[in-house]
Amino acid sequence: MKALARTLVCVAIAILLSVGINLAPAAAETIEVKMGADNGMLSFVPSNIEASPGDTITWINNKLGPHNAVVEGQPKLSQKQLLFKTGDSYTTEIPGDQALGSYTFYCEPHRGAGMQGKLIIK
Repeated sequence: MKALARTLVCVAIAILLSVGINLAPAAAETIEVKMGADNGMLSFVPSNIEASPGDTITWINNKLGPHNAVVEGQPKLSQKQLLFKTGDSYTTEIPGDQALGSYTFYCEPHRGAGMQGKLIIK
């Protein structure tokens, strides 16, 4: 009887530990986005970004600046300052209270050339 009780206690502890591990929040990620493709195209690389609240996006001026990153209707996520020098960067942290959904982002000087993308907050 004592062996059965010990076994049940061990099973219960194992279950509680596994639930606790599965409920732990995911670690925040840092996502790097190049502004201007390596091949010289006016584009963001990647142009489709998936992020979660707490994640950070690092926008890196790569080629053919000046560039910036404006997220439509989301001033907290936008970087309106133009970056001129290759390698310059800035970061955007996705706030914890950011509404989930899909947002268009673009480079103001090159939007007419198609330099835009999608940010999906999940």
